[in-house]
Amino acid sequence: MLPIGSIIYLKEGSRKIMILNRGPVIEENNENIFFDYSGCSYPLGLNIDEIFYFNEENVDKILFEGFSDEDEERFDELYSEYLRENKNIRKGSVQ
Repeated sequence: MLPIGSIIYLKEGSRKIMILNRGPVIEENNENIFFDYSGCSYPLGLNIDEIFYFNEENVDKILFEGFSDEDEERFDELYSEYLRENKNIRKGSVQ
């Protein structure tokens, strides 16, 4: 997974997106679903009315990779474990 703060282009996208978090769970049609990432427009930052949810397969180009250290590695381990244990939460898709 890409670290928080990474800046990417989405496939068929024309503006830069900065990754805000990983594994967000949102409610859609009375069902909890998760995405790999949420992000905001760069350099504008977070606008609560314009949060992007997307997955690894939606990333077209990585422009900048955010900070990574041993805590990042630990997060990856725990997140993988979380996904294995929570298979009842469906992964969202981007249209």
